Amino acid sequence: QVQLVESGGGLVQPGGSLRLSCAASGSTFRTYWMYWVRQAPGKGFEWISRISNDGGITSYADSMKDRCIVRRDNVKKMLYLQMSSLKAEDTAMYYCGRDDGLASMDYWGKGTLVTVSS
Repeated sequence: QVQLVESGGGLVQPGGSLRLSCAASGSTFRTYWMYWVRQAPGKGFEWISRISNDGGITSYADSMKDRCIVRRDNVKKMLYLQMSSLKAEDTAMYYCGRDDGLASMDYWGKGTLVTVSS
């Protein structure tokens, strides 16, 4: 059983920064690639970032490129997303998820809400 729990969301002013965290359970965390995705109010899911199982390969959506960094700590079984220069359009529920190897996720958490507003 895999459980993913996101945290670190909150209210931040435009231009501000936040670090999201994702705590994973289970013994297989280090063997899986992981995703960060988000869902803005009234919109569909948007892929933000993906990281390889050893953290050596990362990729980002154009919407967040140069404004976020994904990393992981396989010893602590933690996934992180450091976001900066946040904009109102970054307001969304943010989820971490496990890559199922088919360009999708087979497990994800309940999300953490990020609100960017003055």
